[in-house]
Parts: sequence; structure tokens; C-alpha cells
Amino acid sequence: MIAALYVQADGVYSGLSGVDPWPIDRDARQYPGPHPVVAHPDCKRWGRFWHGSPRNPHQFQLGDDDGQFAAALASVRQWGGVLEHPACTRAWEAFGLIAPPRLGGWVGPDRFNGWTCHIEQGFYGHVARKATWLYACRTALPRLRWGAGEQRLDPVVVERHGYAHARRQGMTSRIGGKDKTKIREATPIPFRDLLIAIAQSVPLDTSTP
Repeated sequence: MIAALYVQADGVYSGLSGVDPWPIDRDARQYPGPHPVVAHPDCKRWGRFWHGSPRNPHQFQLGDDDGQFAAALASVRQWGGVLEHPACTRAWEAFGLIAPPRLGGWVGPDRFNGWTCHIEQGFYGHVARKATWLYACRTALPRLRWGAGEQRLDPVVVERHGYAHARRQGMTSRIGGKDKTKIREATPIPFRDLLIAIAQSVPLDTSTP
């Protein structure tokens, strides 16, 4: 059994044998253990636009995520497992984690026996390259798809508006509809399966403190 923390209700972690999902309404900050975890804490207040949108900046405080990242990190360290956040997240520096190299490979350990790496979710089913940092404790450290994937641009946007505009917009900007935010933030199934496998590698005799 593993616990999936800070996940979408009725998302890709729901209904899986051996997975205990903790969506927002369950408040994963209160996760009591004892199973290893896959943690997806909210990244909005740690990323490029942590302060708000470019049209209305300085609405928020850096790191004001209601304690999600701190609690997720504590769960990974206590019970074992893996945490994911966007590459270059400011949470890494705020919590003293090791920034991994873009070329890939696990780096560490820190004093909690935590290891970090840089991968792209594009290798695991995401429409965009979506560079991502992982932090893993007490797990096996598998060899992953390291390095940078090919640039992904929408050919329609390139044709209509040019390369520079297409590069600024990115692939996910073309996703529309009422569920566009949910779709953009969803974890691709191959990437989900990878994270679950990493968490499941925590030895049973070390998944409790």
C-alpha cells in the first residue's frame, strides 16, 4: 500500500488497488502514515508566477501554500517515498534541498538520506516537456529517461503567429474548455506509474520511523 498525497479528486490515482488517495478535501497535511507516499504538493506559490499573474502581480506571498510543501516533505522523510515539483521550484532553496543537474542523474544524499533528480514528464506521457524535480527518500533510485527532450511546439501556432510566439505560449496553452486547468495539471498515467513504483520500492521494514 502507498498513499498518494495532494492529488485530484477522481483523478488518475483514484480506484487503484494498493493506492490510498488523499485529494484536497481530505487534507493530506494530516496524513498519519504508515505507508510510503507519492506527494504532489501545490506549486503555484513556488513557481515563476508565485506572486500572481503578469497582468495582476504581487497578489501573493512566496511559498504561501498553507504548509503543503512542508508537510509533504515531512511525510516523504518520515514514511519514505517520492515528492514531485516543477523544475527550478523555489521550494527547493527554501527547504535546503539539492538542486539537481538538468542532464539527469540522482544527486545526494542529504542528511535525511534524500536524493533529487531532474526529469521531463514529456518522456512519460505529458503533452509538453514539463521539466520536473523529484525528491526521494528510502526508495530504490532507478535509472530514468534523463536529459532534454525535443522542443514541442504547436504547428498551427507556429504557422499563424511565428516561432517566438509559439515558444512563449507552449503546448499546454492550447488546451481549452472548462477543465483546462485540471487537464494541464493532471499527472500522465505512465508518470504516475513511475512514481508509484518508486514509492513501492521502500522496504517494508523501513516504511515506519
